[in-house]
Amino acid sequence: MRLMRIAALAAILAPAVSHAGDVGVSVTVGEPGFYGHLDIGSFPAPELIYPQPVIVQPVPVGVVRPPIYVHVPPGQEKKWDRYCSTYNACGEPVYFVRDTWYNDVYVPEYRKKHGHGHGHEHGQGNDQGEDHDGHGHGRGKDRD
Repeated sequence: MRLMRIAALAAILAPAVSHAGDVGVSVTVGEPGFYGHLDIGSFPAPELIYPQPVIVQPVPVGVVRPPIYVHVPPGQEKKWDRYCSTYNACGEPVYFVRDTWYNDVYVPEYRKKHGHGHGHEHGQGNDQGEDHDGHGHGRGKDRD
């Protein structure tokens, strides 16, 4: 809902902003405010919101997919069927990492390994995180 309001406002303000020059906000993996897929790799074990992965759409019989780890704005995990497509994760087993773990553990570790959040990890999100090819997006705070 809030994203639609932001999109509508952006459409209204686009002509004015085009005259002011290019202005944008981008948040990438490893920075506070990033929402999307995380590559856990050698990071400390994540603190999870739910102990079991969530799958919105059934995976075809015989297909085994490794779980993905996702950092989402508060509340989206409760309505994952509404948001999974935003992160290209509807047919995937998804673990939701806790916001405190992301900010207090993942971000500092990521920065130690990659600098201050300018690297590229696999992510997915609309304007809230990184898309699947590692391209950053702005901060999203959609809290239904």
